[in-house]
Amino acid sequence: ATIAGLYLNRLNRGIPLQADPTVIYSLKEKLGKDYQVKRVLTKDLSIASPYNTYLHAGLPKGPISMPDLSSIEAVLNPSKHRYIYMCANPEAPGRHSFARTLSEHNRNAKAYQRWLNKQGVKR
Repeated sequence: ATIAGLYLNRLNRGIPLQADPTVIYSLKEKLGKDYQVKRVLTKDLSIASPYNTYLHAGLPKGPISMPDLSSIEAVLNPSKHRYIYMCANPEAPGRHSFARTLSEHNRNAKAYQRWLNKQGVKR
């Protein structure tokens, strides 16, 4: 529900979604479904694909996966908050750090990038 609220906040403010899963989908579309992506690189954000929400505003042209019931329920009942940024949280695997400002997000992103570097994750 928090993530659904975040994406709705971005859509309602006219901010591109900039969702990494759409970039990963785009990469796998170009390089094969078995292509492993454990880290989205800056160069990946410009991959030419109608699904890439870094290049195209609004929702992608279609779904990138089959949503489960909890995702559908989250969109129908999103959390009300002012978050517009998120990134993976290295201190809580499988969870995210949320932010209202770009500077707060950049701090969260740097912490995650440091963690990825420490783990030796290059791609």
